[in-house]
Amino acid sequence: MKSFEDKVAVVTGAGSGIGRALAVDLARRGALLAISDVNDDGLAETVDLVKAAGAREVRSDHLDVADRAAFTAYAEAVVGQFGRVNLVVNNAGVSLTGDLVDLAYEDMDWIVGINFWGVTHGTKEFLPHLIASGDGHLVNISSLFGLVSMPGQSMYNAAKYAVRGLSEAVREEMLVAGHPVGVTVVHPGGIKTGIARNGRYSEVEDGAQTARFFDEKLARMTPEKAASVILAGVEKDKARVLVGLDAHIVHQLGKIAGSRYQDIVANRAKRLMPPGTKVV
Repeated sequence: MKSFEDKVAVVTGAGSGIGRALAVDLARRGALLAISDVNDDGLAETVDLVKAAGAREVRSDHLDVADRAAFTAYAEAVVGQFGRVNLVVNNAGVSLTGDLVDLAYEDMDWIVGINFWGVTHGTKEFLPHLIASGDGHLVNISSLFGLVSMPGQSMYNAAKYAVRGLSEAVREEMLVAGHPVGVTVVHPGGIKTGIARNGRYSEVEDGAQTARFFDEKLARMTPEKAASVILAGVEKDKARVLVGLDAHIVHQLGKIAGSRYQDIVANRAKRLMPPGTKVV
């Protein structure tokens, strides 16, 4: 996919953050948009922004990506309106912070439902249409924490590692079958979004302090810059896109140190994190 002009692009989690930035960037590049979110107010703001950016056609839907039946109906409706789908970005995601021993099963089901099953639903429901388009591309948003693990992020790590495995296997399947679909898995580092502020925390976690630490110390890149990096990766048909200097540095640490990176991360976390908080 060398151009997004006149391509039908689906973006989940478009009500804020990277999803919104991707939708606006794609609008500027001439794409037709199908955007969704559970945050209706945020999604409405994104609709205004993409229209201002020049979107010729935009469809917006309230969508819980963890709801399989809803996602199936959504995919059918999008294809019914546009007649095709060229680009799918499974971006919707949430955070859950706290040591595994302190997490509630309800919250664990919640994050896996959105961060893993939401991506799986978007991949499975739209993949036949990407194949049929003759010029398709699938983008699944994992995380830096889909490459290395962090304390306090066990379920987030689990879901994002799963997204990586799913995406890489699907890419291999497309290559084996000779289908005209590129697959890119994205691993952002700290991006200036509301994921920490809007996330869930264990009962013993200081959520406000953790979110503040993420916003002030870890979130370095703007969503707009992240969107630009991601779309450049799509244009180059990259299998993996790392977003942010922190993502590149920590990924290299994991490669160089091997499994010993876990000891390094644990030591640094004990020294750097404020009391009652975990890495987000």
